[in-house]
Amino acid sequence: MKLVFFRGTVPNFGDELNLHVWPALLPDGFLDGDESELFVGIGSIIGDHLPTKSRKFVVGSGYAGYMGLPDVHDGTWDIRFVRGPNTAKMLKIDPTLSICDSAILLRNMDLPPPDESVDIAFMPHYESLERGNWAEACRKAGMTLIDATDPVEKVLSQLRGARLLITEAMHGAIVADALRTPWIGAKPIYGGHHKKWLDWAGALNLDVQLNTLKPSSLLEFYIGTTGRGGALGKVGRFNKSPLATIPNRMLTDMAAQHLLSMARRPPQLSRDTMIEQVTERAQAAVDNFVRSRVAVA
Repeated sequence: MKLVFFRGTVPNFGDELNLHVWPALLPDGFLDGDESELFVGIGSIIGDHLPTKSRKFVVGSGYAGYMGLPDVHDGTWDIRFVRGPNTAKMLKIDPTLSICDSAILLRNMDLPPPDESVDIAFMPHYESLERGNWAEACRKAGMTLIDATDPVEKVLSQLRGARLLITEAMHGAIVADALRTPWIGAKPIYGGHHKKWLDWAGALNLDVQLNTLKPSSLLEFYIGTTGRGGALGKVGRFNKSPLATIPNRMLTDMAAQHLLSMARRPPQLSRDTMIEQVTERAQAAVDNFVRSRVAVA
C-alpha cells in the first residue's frame, strides 16, 4: 500500500506530517510502493486526480475543492474517516465518518521537546512565505516566524514551545490545538484556502474565528484583492523590482503592526473533552483499519 500526499516544489509542514505520523503509528512494512492500493492520509487530497483503478483507503483526509469531486461510491474507495462534516457532506457519506484531521494523532506520539525561546509566533501559509515579506514583518513585530517549509521536528518543537500562535496555515492551528497551544486564526490571503478551516473546525464543534490578515507585499495585496493564485508572472516580477521597494516596505510595516494587534485578541482552543474524544475515535479507526488489513493478509 502506497502513502500518497501532496508534494509541491517546497516541503510543507501539513503535508510532510504524513512522513512523520504514519511510520510511527503503523506496523513496519504496512506502507510500501504498491500503487494498486493507496493510503490517503493527512491533507486536502481527496479528489478525482487519484488513479481510478487503485483502491483508495481514506484515513482523515479532506476535500477542499482543489481537485474535482470524485465518485467515492464507485467501489474503489474505502473511507475510514474524513477531516470534517463539510467533506462528508460533499462526498455524500455517513456523517459519523467525520472525525477530524488525522494530524490529531500527534497527541499519541513521542514529540520533540518544546522550544522555550519562541514566545509569540506567526506561521504563514507556505505559499505566503514566498509571496510576502513575513520574516521582516515578524522581526519588526518582535515575533518568531514559524516556517512551514522547515523540518517537521523543528516546527513541532516551536509549536509546542509557543505561548501563543497566530497562524495563516491551517495545520498550524490543527497541531497547536491538538498540543494545547493557544492559537489565533488568520484568514488566508488567498481565498481558495478558507473553506477547509471550517471543515476541520466543524469536527470539533469549534466556532473558528478567522481574523483578516494584512498583506505584507504588493503581490499579496494583489492576490487578496483579485482572488487570483497560481501563476502570477508579471505581478510577481514587479513585486521584486526596485519600483516596488517603497510600497512593499510600507505594507510590511502595516502587516507587522497588524500582527501585534492580532496578538491582543482572545486566542482559541477546542474543549479538552472534545479533543480527547476525537483523538480516541481517530486512533480507534486507525487500529481497526490495521486489524482489518492484517486479517486479510
